[in-house]
Amino acid sequence: MSDVEVEFYWRPGCFFCGALRPQLLESGFAVKEINIWEEPGAAERVREVANGNETVPTVIVGSTALVNPTIDQVRAAVHAESAA
Repeated sequence: MSDVEVEFYWRPGCFFCGALRPQLLESGFAVKEINIWEEPGAAERVREVANGNETVPTVIVGSTALVNPTIDQVRAAVHAESAA
């Protein structure tokens, strides 16, 4: 699999985060889970890439930010980053 890190920004109680998380963990990607309510600066990082909103899940792969992505969108971003 790829050595590209997938940053997964989430928060407790988020249904969409709960749906995406197992798919990410099963993907074989190097996933760094970041709780925006506990990690200093995480909520600000999400707002930077989500038009000022704290929308989660937000996934960052290299220079690509994905707001509420599907697993296929994450796979495509990892593939593109790996090919770069």
